[in-house]
Amino acid sequence: MIVDDHEVVRRGIAEVVERAEGMHVVAEAGSVADGVRRAGLVRPQIMLVDLQLPDGTGIDLMRKVRETQPEVRAIVLTSFDDDDALAAALDAGAVAYLLKSVRGAEITDVVRAVAAGRTLLDERTVTRHKAGHEDPTEHLTPSELRVLDLIGEGLSNREIAERLSVAEKTVKNHITSLLAKMGLQRRTQVAAWVAARKHSGWRAEPGDS
Repeated sequence: MIVDDHEVVRRGIAEVVERAEGMHVVAEAGSVADGVRRAGLVRPQIMLVDLQLPDGTGIDLMRKVRETQPEVRAIVLTSFDDDDALAAALDAGAVAYLLKSVRGAEITDVVRAVAAGRTLLDERTVTRHKAGHEDPTEHLTPSELRVLDLIGEGLSNREIAERLSVAEKTVKNHITSLLAKMGLQRRTQVAAWVAARKHSGWRAEPGDS
């Protein structure tokens, strides 16, 4: 069963799964409520679950389904490469975790492995994931963090200087320093990083997409 609130994504995944030998999509759903209802009707062997749904999260769905069907094996398929999401998915009983950026063949490989009883998500995975995803802003000074936020708002160096009441050269020095600390090379990369960070929260309020 595939649960994702974006129909295009859901259909795309369904087509990939249906083309794979020995696999069949028994149901599709676009919300937690719909997912719980359909799971009760079709009793799927495996659920591919998006984390962010209109009426809750994939975590909510996995917990509710597993209350009545503990044998269901859940694979989290999401856009959010997030430590908290990974830990929450593991806590809710997910046995695998896939980013939506993976190729179709990888999805079917994971489904096949999970169907065979393998668990691809465990405490070691979470620990290893966290170790490889340290906060790149951890060593920035308060002034550099403020400059970082203002770059994310789209302000120019001159506008940042005016906002902070400092010389434009001081702003440039802050940017040079924060680029080095974050392992980036260009100001545009900083803006893109801030934008991605703002949209990376998987616990969005119901109704957000």
